[in-house]
Amino acid sequence: MAISGQIRNRAHELRDYTAKNLSKLIQMKSYSSQEENVCRLIVDLCKEAGFDEVKVDRLGSVVGRVGYGPRTIAFDAHIDTVEVGNSANWTFDPFSGEIRDDLVLGRGASDQKGGAASMITAGKILKELNYDGEFSVFFTFTVMEEDCDGMCWKYLIEEENFKPDFVVSTEPTSCRIYRGHRGRMEIRIILKGISCHGSAPERGVSAAYKAARAALAIEKLNEDLQPDDDHFLGKGTITVSQIQVSGPSQCAVADYAMLYCDRRLTWGEDADLAISQVRQYVSEAIGDNDFTVEMPDYEKVGWTRKPYSQELYFPTWKIERNHPLVEAGVDAYEELFESEPTVDKWTFSTNCVATTGRHKIPAIGFGPGDEDQAHAPNEITRVQDLEICSAFYALLPYKLAGKNL
Repeated sequence: MAISGQIRNRAHELRDYTAKNLSKLIQMKSYSSQEENVCRLIVDLCKEAGFDEVKVDRLGSVVGRVGYGPRTIAFDAHIDTVEVGNSANWTFDPFSGEIRDDLVLGRGASDQKGGAASMITAGKILKELNYDGEFSVFFTFTVMEEDCDGMCWKYLIEEENFKPDFVVSTEPTSCRIYRGHRGRMEIRIILKGISCHGSAPERGVSAAYKAARAALAIEKLNEDLQPDDDHFLGKGTITVSQIQVSGPSQCAVADYAMLYCDRRLTWGEDADLAISQVRQYVSEAIGDNDFTVEMPDYEKVGWTRKPYSQELYFPTWKIERNHPLVEAGVDAYEELFESEPTVDKWTFSTNCVATTGRHKIPAIGFGPGDEDQAHAPNEITRVQDLEICSAFYALLPYKLAGKNL
């Protein structure tokens, strides 16, 4: 039997194994920077699956390997999740990991512990096949992505000197092949006023009113942003996500305001451009230049207590449809499932902002579950998706063999 048939059959035989592992991962609560317990579970699962090497990096991510080839490919899943939010919006226990009606239920089922469970199964299949191809196949289970996407990979590349030849993100794609997404950055605008007694506001300068005009300026900027030249990634966006206004008292004109903005960056846009646009639009709206526009840093210590930080800038990335990695993914999908895959892009952001946006490692996305399940109540993923992805991950190193960049 051809290798693709062996992989497809074994992924089907292991579908319950994969679903049960996902259930275990969901039951292990793992908010950003609090992933220790799920990381230790993943270490055990990878060892039980027969991985050739399993270790934890100094930032807390689990790195497993199958094979000893001279080239490297890394399959990546972040294993932290966002919090539950309003529990009244859930119709089941977010951490039950219940398997019901060919679905796995719970926080992280799609975003994105489903990818992690499928990766473990893929490693197990490769070991059973005695894989000895040209790749060392790495499986990275990474931390703190929900807080700061890509920082875990920035650390792996820049501090641990681990830079694979190819990356596959297992974020949810509904089992489609994705080849890019917009970047993003966070922007903080600080506005100044002059306080005075609230009984005579004409004596002061209100930072609150400046903030209102600045917010409307950001709305206008969002309307004016243009799409990329080939209309693949679409237009950039910007929105005000938080506003804070304060002054000496409740009976005073506000002398301080802060607007926090989420900026999504299409192809050809970067941090310098985005900040200059905000400066221009806010200056025109408030009639002066006495304000600050800045990009904050992320500074949160993870479960290993290793200090590490970065600016909140996450570069845009894409690779071309005819790139060898995309073509290998298409070949693998067609050989496994006898149909043509959809090739598209994400709406949201992933760790590929670091691997590909920052460090130019070719990457694709292929993951179980749906993007619209991310951060939503009643999160689920399909067991069928887990099976499909397990087979795809196991076959891809074979299909990449011999392909040159």
